[in-house]
Amino acid sequence: MDRARSAVMRRRSVMKPRALGAILLAAASLQCMAPLRAPQPPASVRLYVFDCGKLDIQDITPYQLTRADIATNVMSVPCFLVAHPRGTLMWDVGVVPDRLIPSGGTGTLRGYGTSTKRLETQLREIGYAPRDITYLTLSHFHWDHVGNANLFAGATWLVSRAERDVMFSDPPSPRTEPENFSALRNSKTTIITTADYDVFGDGSVVIKSAPGHSPGHQVLFVKLARTGPVVLSGDLYHYPEERALMKVPTTEFNREQSAASRAAVEAFLAQTHAQLWIEHDFIGNERLNKSPRYYD
Repeated sequence: MDRARSAVMRRRSVMKPRALGAILLAAASLQCMAPLRAPQPPASVRLYVFDCGKLDIQDITPYQLTRADIATNVMSVPCFLVAHPRGTLMWDVGVVPDRLIPSGGTGTLRGYGTSTKRLETQLREIGYAPRDITYLTLSHFHWDHVGNANLFAGATWLVSRAERDVMFSDPPSPRTEPENFSALRNSKTTIITTADYDVFGDGSVVIKSAPGHSPGHQVLFVKLARTGPVVLSGDLYHYPEERALMKVPTTEFNREQSAASRAAVEAFLAQTHAQLWIEHDFIGNERLNKSPRYYD
C-alpha cells in the first residue's frame, strides 16, 4: 500500500513541472499572438534605422566610377521610422519583401539584392505594428526601396503625381517590382504639389523634392534635438565617391535634373548645417546605430 502511494506521489511530482511548463508555453504563445499596444508618442522626434539588406553591385560603370575609386561596391539598404509626437512615418521600406525572407535565412531578389531581417519583425521589436504607421513615403519607386510597401497600405501615402504615375504605368517600369506596392493603389493618398512638404506642420520632418534619379525623387529632412538636422538622401547619391568626385550616373531618369537637385540639396545642407546620410553608403551605414537604438 505504501509503495503504491509513493508511486502515485512520484508521478504527481513529475507531472507538476510538465504541466507548469505547458501552461507557460501556452501563455507565451498567446502573448506572441496578442496585438501589440502602440508605444506612447515620444516627447520629441526620434529616428530609427533598420537593416533592410544590401545590394552587391558588380558593374559600377553606370555610376561613372571605377573599382579604384570606391571603398566597396556593396550598397546598404536601410529603412527608416520617424516617430513624432503627432504620428509616425516610414521612409523607404527595403529591397526584399518580408514574405521572401525565410526564418533564419536569406531572402534574395533579382539575384543581387539580399536581406536576412524582416522589417515587420524589427518594427515589432520596438513595439510598432504596420497598422501603427501614420504616413508612408518613399524616396522613389525603384525596386530596392519599395520591397515592403504593401505592409503599410493602411497608412496615408505621401507621393508626388509624377512618381505615382510612373509607379502604375502600363507597361510597368523595369526598374521596379509592381507586386511589392500594388496595395498602395487603393491607399489613402496625399499628392504632394509643393517643393517642400511639412509632414507634421512644425518643420521637423520635411519631404523635399529632388527629381532626376526618378521623375518624383525626393529626400527627407529630419530635425533632431540632440543629433541635429539630418537629410536622408534616397538615391540623390549612391556611393559617397559620387559626391566627392561629382559623378552623375548615366542611368538617371534626367541627369540635368539630378545635377540641379544635388546642387539645391548641397545648398540646403550648407544653410542648415545638416548631415547627409547617403542611404546606399555601405560603410557609412555600418556606423549608424540600428534599432532598437534611435537618434533624437
